[in-house]
Amino acid sequence: MSEPAPGNEDIAALAKGGRTNFFGFLLRLAARIPFLIVAGRYYGPEALGRFAYAVLIVEFAAQLATLGLKRGLAQQLSSTDKPHVHVVWDAMLVAFLASAVATILLALFPQAMFPNSQVRGVEWLLPLIVFAIAGTDVALAALAYLHNVRATVTARAIVEPWTISIAAILLYFTLSKRDGLIIAYVISMLAALAAALWPLFKTYGRPSGWRPEPGALWTLARRNTPLAAADAIEWGSRRIDIAILGLFFSPAIVGIYYVAQQVASLPQKLKTSFDPILGPVITHKLGEGDKEAVAKQVRQVGFWIIAAQAGVALALGIPGEAVMGIVGEEFISGTAILGFLLAAEVVAATAAVSEAALVYVARHRNLMISTFMIGAQAALSIALIMAMQELGWPTIFQAAGPAIALSLALGLASVLKARLLGRLLGAPVSGWRWPLIWAAAGATVVGSFFTLLPQSLEWAELIFGIPAILGVFGIILWTRGFTHEDRVLFRMKGGEEPSLPITRPIPPDR
Repeated sequence: MSEPAPGNEDIAALAKGGRTNFFGFLLRLAARIPFLIVAGRYYGPEALGRFAYAVLIVEFAAQLATLGLKRGLAQQLSSTDKPHVHVVWDAMLVAFLASAVATILLALFPQAMFPNSQVRGVEWLLPLIVFAIAGTDVALAALAYLHNVRATVTARAIVEPWTISIAAILLYFTLSKRDGLIIAYVISMLAALAAALWPLFKTYGRPSGWRPEPGALWTLARRNTPLAAADAIEWGSRRIDIAILGLFFSPAIVGIYYVAQQVASLPQKLKTSFDPILGPVITHKLGEGDKEAVAKQVRQVGFWIIAAQAGVALALGIPGEAVMGIVGEEFISGTAILGFLLAAEVVAATAAVSEAALVYVARHRNLMISTFMIGAQAALSIALIMAMQELGWPTIFQAAGPAIALSLALGLASVLKARLLGRLLGAPVSGWRWPLIWAAAGATVVGSFFTLLPQSLEWAELIFGIPAILGVFGIILWTRGFTHEDRVLFRMKGGEEPSLPITRPIPPDR
């Protein structure tokens, strides 16, 4: 068996993570659709919109409570002499303390979660789930540092979505039609936490001899502040549209938008699932001062993510009416929203992958770009809504304003972040390849044929149309867009090793 070329093991690890994560994406897709169908057809748009806003606030609090450790933990583990299990539990304790602060604030101001309705029953206890969400994120980040992507796939793509789907339908018929979605969400988050902690204990073992060090914990939290802010802004860019909609429209409109967002966010999961494994690979090469290798990793992963997101966006967007229709007839009006959100995920790929390196080499400048982007997105969202209101456009058209604003803001961020990172690394980082256009054109022609089918055959548009679109897109891209190295990395048959150009280390900046 031939040995891999020096320096190429990291790319091979990324490819392996990519294959695992794509499998996880398919599992997540298979599990998310049943939940949306249950929520849309049984609970309805209004209950779904109320649930969506509450979850938005809770998950934002949990995002802040992780203090950037989803990516920062890799840097801590790669640059410490302490036992890794102690570093992991330091991170867990920091997240626990931050979660306690977030939970207290939400408990004191519950109207932040339910701005348009009263807080009743178990809804008072919803903030407690912040502990579970933050703990799961830190545990999975620690496992990903050791290239254990399977744990993330299990927790996020199997346990969490299937638990909420099953619990939601059981609770609807047995306990509460009003609170069923929220209770199901809590159960799914606890199940995901258990699925993350079990492999964490098996991998890292017990923290024997570990003692909390307040000074070190404070330093850890302070050093991760730029990372935490960047993570919160990136996360918020996908949620601020819901927050703005909740201020302008009824819960029913929010519910329709939420379904479109959940479908459109499926391609984004392909990128976010790369984060835990891409972070350690980048920090390793930066530690060696090998900037050229980092640029190559960003280009390679960027292309994979753009290709995957574009293919999925076409497969879900071309038969958009049928996709939204399976959730319920009331949701078909959100098809245009779905199209804009899917486009946003594709244009966001370059910014997202560039940020994976920028948070280590220019975290403050990256934060400035992200802050500018989310500010522009919010301002443009409000401006579009108000302009369409003045013109008297239908309410559902007005609700598409935030989706349009998101697409434009993410496109701008991709340009700015790619240019900044390319200048810092001294090498291009864009993953764009022109054969993507040919693959998209072929997929569009095939998909358009299926949209011509009569409404009575809408099921065929989904069952046969989506695989056909993905198949044509994949075949064209595999034959015209993939290099030999790409094919080797994704086949990886027995004895076959990746053979990528060897990069020469560049001395680190002084």
